[in-house]
Amino acid sequence: MSLWARISDAISALAKGEGLAEALDRLRTPPQRSVAFAIAVIALGAKLAKADGQVTRNEVAAFREVFTIPPHEEANAARVFNLARQDVAGFDLYARKIAAMFRDDEQVLIDLMEGLFHIALADGIYDAAEDAFLAKVAAIFELGQPCFRSLRARFVPDAGRDPWEVLGIAPGTPLEEARRAWRQAVMQSHPDRMLARGVPAEAVKMAESRLRDINRAWEEISRGQAA
Repeated sequence: MSLWARISDAISALAKGEGLAEALDRLRTPPQRSVAFAIAVIALGAKLAKADGQVTRNEVAAFREVFTIPPHEEANAARVFNLARQDVAGFDLYARKIAAMFRDDEQVLIDLMEGLFHIALADGIYDAAEDAFLAKVAAIFELGQPCFRSLRARFVPDAGRDPWEVLGIAPGTPLEEARRAWRQAVMQSHPDRMLARGVPAEAVKMAESRLRDINRAWEEISRGQAA
């Protein structure tokens, strides 16, 4: 059964009045985490797309870049997106449920934040409302300011791509310590690691841009280009 078919099954109770937030409660076991991850990105992404007051085609299309959606599964993906967009529940409710579900693996929450940043930048604009939304989600996830700044440095052009910040380390960190941070980031970005922590295969390609960013940051630091 495909990811999107499993998502459709997971939210089948919606017809009986259950909400997406309740559907997430039923997906806590490890075998179902890839479904929960996908629903979380779509649900929070739908809320994020409304944070600036409008849902653009670019933002909707961004889901296709985070996930590979076969043509025959578009209806299932659209169903989740539309349900989340229409749901009266606030985004913070979703975020808290996701935080509780993945509390034992912070890296999954970082993976999820990457998907949200990608959606936020889909229209080429990153405004104050989107920044506040993502900062609040990161706070609910208890990721900490250094982690949030690292993500923002990677995704938001105007934020400035400080290589130290991209690796999540302080400027001037000794080279060997910086090397360890880089190696750890590379290891966490390996597709097998991502699949093991519940990131759907359809979304693992997010790691490609992450690897480019962290490798470029390490190159700048190791060459002494970062002051």
